[in-house]
Amino acid sequence: MQRGGKKYFFFVPSDKRFSMSVINSVTHSASRGEHSFEGGSEFTRRHVGPGPLEQKEMLQELGCESLEQLCREAVPPSIRSKQKLALSPALTEVQALAELFDLAHKNHVYKSYQGMGYYPCITPAVILRNVLESPGWYTQYTPYQAEISQGRLEALINFQTMICDLTGLPVANASLLDEATAMAEAMALAYGSRNEGKSRFFVSNQCHPQSIEVLKTRAEPLGIELDVGDWLAMDWSREYFGVCLQYPGTGGEVPDCEEWIRTAHSKNAFVVLASDPMSLVLLRSPGELGADIAIGSAQRFGVPMGFGGPHAAFMATKEVFTRKIPGRLIGVSKDTEGNHAFRLALQTREQHIRREKATSNICTAQVLLAIMSSFYAVYHGPEGLRSIAERIHYLTGILASGLQKLGHRLVHQKFFDTLQVELASDTAARVRMASETRKINLRYFADGTVGVSLSEASTREDVQELLELFGGKGNGQVGQSAPMVGIPGDWRRKTEILTHAVFNSYHSETEMLRYIRRLESKDLSLAHSMIPLGSCTMKLNATAEMIPVTWPEFGAIHPFAPEEQTLGYRVLFEKLEKDLAEMTGFAAVSLQPNAGSQGEYAGLLVIRKYHREKSDLGKDSKRDVCLIPKSAHGTNPASASMAGLKVVVVECDAQGNIDIADLKSKAEAHSKNLAALMVTYPSTHGVFEEGIREICEIVHRYGGLVYMDGANMNAQIGLCRPGEFGPDVCHLNLHKTFCIPHGGGGPGMGPIAVNEKLAPYLPTHPFAKVGGAKGIGPVSAAPWGSSSILPIPYAYIRMMGAEGLTQATEVAILNANYVASRLNSSFPVLYKGSKGRVAHECILDLRPLKAATGIEVEDVAKRLMDYGFHAPTISFPVPGTLMIEPTESESKAELDRFCEAMISIRAEIRDIEDGKSDAKNNVLKHAPHTALAVTRDVWDRPYSREKAAFPLPWVRSRKFWPSVSRIDAVGGDRNFTCTCPPVSDYA
Repeated sequence: MQRGGKKYFFFVPSDKRFSMSVINSVTHSASRGEHSFEGGSEFTRRHVGPGPLEQKEMLQELGCESLEQLCREAVPPSIRSKQKLALSPALTEVQALAELFDLAHKNHVYKSYQGMGYYPCITPAVILRNVLESPGWYTQYTPYQAEISQGRLEALINFQTMICDLTGLPVANASLLDEATAMAEAMALAYGSRNEGKSRFFVSNQCHPQSIEVLKTRAEPLGIELDVGDWLAMDWSREYFGVCLQYPGTGGEVPDCEEWIRTAHSKNAFVVLASDPMSLVLLRSPGELGADIAIGSAQRFGVPMGFGGPHAAFMATKEVFTRKIPGRLIGVSKDTEGNHAFRLALQTREQHIRREKATSNICTAQVLLAIMSSFYAVYHGPEGLRSIAERIHYLTGILASGLQKLGHRLVHQKFFDTLQVELASDTAARVRMASETRKINLRYFADGTVGVSLSEASTREDVQELLELFGGKGNGQVGQSAPMVGIPGDWRRKTEILTHAVFNSYHSETEMLRYIRRLESKDLSLAHSMIPLGSCTMKLNATAEMIPVTWPEFGAIHPFAPEEQTLGYRVLFEKLEKDLAEMTGFAAVSLQPNAGSQGEYAGLLVIRKYHREKSDLGKDSKRDVCLIPKSAHGTNPASASMAGLKVVVVECDAQGNIDIADLKSKAEAHSKNLAALMVTYPSTHGVFEEGIREICEIVHRYGGLVYMDGANMNAQIGLCRPGEFGPDVCHLNLHKTFCIPHGGGGPGMGPIAVNEKLAPYLPTHPFAKVGGAKGIGPVSAAPWGSSSILPIPYAYIRMMGAEGLTQATEVAILNANYVASRLNSSFPVLYKGSKGRVAHECILDLRPLKAATGIEVEDVAKRLMDYGFHAPTISFPVPGTLMIEPTESESKAELDRFCEAMISIRAEIRDIEDGKSDAKNNVLKHAPHTALAVTRDVWDRPYSREKAAFPLPWVRSRKFWPSVSRIDAVGGDRNFTCTCPPVSDYA
């Protein structure tokens, strides 16, 4: 179906009249009972796995009469909310899509030439359909179990190789959240690596303004003094530990910075270059110029602007930073068969060890987007990318020549794709009016100059139209004069890029499709089976929720487009913020943080600023102590440290709860300095702590505030509201509770909800009216973070309604308790509440088995792959345990299969206990078993091939084969490589 030249899915209404007719007909039939059923909306029935009969059977297993009884036993009555959620009535899928369609068409897609790190681009259809829109890619989890993640790991090492090639630096990570936060991470990396006591960092005023503002937010809590100014006139006597320059600059200038970099190094300052990867196809690389760190965004490599995200930022460094680079690194290792294999490497483990000493709190990446960008490079190859970059530069040169011929002055003579044009004041007003009439967005600088950034999507006709805007008369301007050359010959890249075979093999759509599918087939996702990871909430990402993400009215909009062009987005944000506030019981919400880690950080900064603004303490407030339970996720202490707070650890009792006596003692001891307590609720060990009200009261009594990690909100929606039982702020993982898919380890969203006294301090942004009157600075590059994925939680909430969301919570608790009950006799559940119930997840204790048999939790994790399952979370929060979260989306049949697999594994362990199997040469120690291993001519293991590959009868009908055998983690770190191995290794 076509509308205005744009393609839409066939069942999306084509105009408002049809939209309303669909809504009316569905509503009419529902009123007659045609679509009604017991227990909530039509969509709830599709989202919640167990039906009424299955729920009844599961409740019988637990000895409960009803879901309500179970929830009374699991959730302390002291925190149960007395009011029902005040949300709009639930919609059907068709109604929700119609509503989102109408919202989308309140947005207006103008031609964007604003630049600033965001560009229109062309997503190859083979990547759009087979990656972005494929549940085989977007429902994968973080590749912690590498043997069943080789596809996305290969795609990510392609990404790292691409970034290393383009930047000319040897080490690159698997992506960061956005360019602005990547720049902030680079500043923090340089600060943490300095050898002297320097505390001053210089950033050029030619960096993108949103990045400079995020740097300001990040610098102050760390005690970094930030200087912003002209890079050519800086005072080197000010003793900088690091300097940062945009390359090319925000106004388009390609700076001649090689000598400047040498000067910085002579002053013992690290150099950060913020780089546009498309320009680096033609320009000398940051590594060639001598930069220590290069950062940027890979957005224009095939990922839509999306009103701000999600996009894959990148960081590449010299080798000296290998063990300090933030985020995730993919490394090359070998499996037990000697085959090359990929895995998460180095700091993924080390960040959690460092905790409050970590240089970053980032424990995630923008994996799905990095994969898209890497496939973009694979599809086009070096010649294709060079052709795209040359064409962009050629058209910019034609535009530059035409503008000068029209009498306009270019502020910069050296450029790649962006021109900054100086106009007479009367001309500027006319240009602005004409551009708005033609539905064109240009960039307007504070000094009256106008910026124009061309892109892959720009055409000769577009250049002609732009020249007409600036005073050209009719057709014929384009091509009348030779294009201006913005990159002198000695500034051009002489080194080769993307020489590896993977970037030179898949340029036809047939070959590209097969390569994408081949990698997808190596990865286990929710399309295959349940992913029972505790604290990660891997549940249904409904197709109806995903569809609007690819609509151009959400995807093709620049994040700094004028407000009047984005009214649909504004309505969506307002409604989503209101609903999230209602569900949490808080007064206000900020959607800006684009990851859970960013939400943690933003929440703590809000608390910090509140303390500093209090009239009785003022700017000299010493409230800088943050209490954190010993069981907390590693990002908690890392976030506190980044926010300038001192971490004091609170002990936990034998049941895993916060030791209230220790909390009270430490709160009292630090009463003059107490800023906050960070608490996860339900707790990290999978139980509703009954003392949560008392815990909050103790912290408040001594002047502190309570930050609640909302990673486990899936156990609360509709039953209790954090704002009612004590916390002052919490973050929400929209990629968990609210159905944004994990995407193989990203994207995510981590908005924060706050009470009335903290609302004035919510994050602001220089290009939008967001945040509070006294708000902290921006924590993300875009005002609303990764805006284009917010239709997903919006649709989820609208289709579930209050009753459906409450039922989802109840069934999440039911499923967790059912699994705990079925497995307790095989693997004891470590922690339970006072009435013997868990919350939405449970922890199985395998430590006694290691002592008795030598079988470790990792062995069980690998053996589960042979049964077709991803392992639960291993050794967190307690070493030697498995943490299981089944979610509400899994049916009883799937839960039973998982339980049968675990019980069967326990029997295999019992064979070792009984001496029937060798302690070292057994089916668990050799797991997982590949097809190659079980089909080779020689089989010398003391168990059958059938036992290895098909341990239970139903495995045959749904067999998922791991593509490699168990991987040597230590060997991979000892011989670290983060780029594509040579082709000979694949032989």
